Amino acid sequence: MDVQNLVNISKNARIDILKMVYNASSGHIGGAFSAIDIMVYLYFYKMNYSLENFENNERDRFILSKGHASAALYTCLAYKGIIKENDLITFRKINSKLQGHPSRKLTKGVETSTGSLGQGLSFANGVALGLKLKKINSKVYVLIGDGEINEGQIWEALMTSIRYKLDNLRIILDYNHLQIDGFIENIKDPRPTKEKFESFGFATFVMDGHDFYDIDKTFKFADQVKEKPVFIIANTIKGKGVSFMENNVDFHGSPPTKEQFEKALLELTNV
Repeated sequence: MDVQNLVNISKNARIDILKMVYNASSGHIGGAFSAIDIMVYLYFYKMNYSLENFENNERDRFILSKGHASAALYTCLAYKGIIKENDLITFRKINSKLQGHPSRKLTKGVETSTGSLGQGLSFANGVALGLKLKKINSKVYVLIGDGEINEGQIWEALMTSIRYKLDNLRIILDYNHLQIDGFIENIKDPRPTKEKFESFGFATFVMDGHDFYDIDKTFKFADQVKEKPVFIIANTIKGKGVSFMENNVDFHGSPPTKEQFEKALLELTNV
């Protein structure tokens, strides 16, 4: 694993995400920044996924259940060559292929349309079960948000994951502790978080979602699990990478001003 390469990709992705949201005057920077390191690890190291095989049944799948972080997904798809990098600047524009929430109909490489929170995990269950029935040894990675676990459908889907022993499924919780209304602990407190998922029967791991060494170690442990699905709690920071955006709920779904954009760009380019 070339960690420096992954670090460089994440840095460039954050710069592009910032530009995309600023240019659109709309979008979700905070949750995209908290998730991008995990997604970069998956797309550029872990997953069997490339321009040559992204439509083959044998590919690994990534499903962004927290669809509002779409800018992070689009940067990964662009850097893989699935979509054109020049299209990133059209993010959230009318008639763009890159809408605010991912659309399978519009955008190559998007496994399923998401945005209505709670639904991505149910779709991932279906894909994982289908792969097992066809005896295809591919993995399904689904990223969910910690605000998203307010949704009842998530918990029903978790029971389904266990029921069918989907050991080809990796559920990753982007645990940045903030949702649109504030800190999750003040809205619907999920704690004790790890114990909850363990009680369902998951092989449950906790990792630093911004440390590529820890991310890699965790997924290697996950690959040793048999006969049960894996749940990974990724401790992350909302707005990671820009000092005044970190742990700041104001940047959940609001674009930066011109002054904030210039300050953030300076921080990211000087890393």
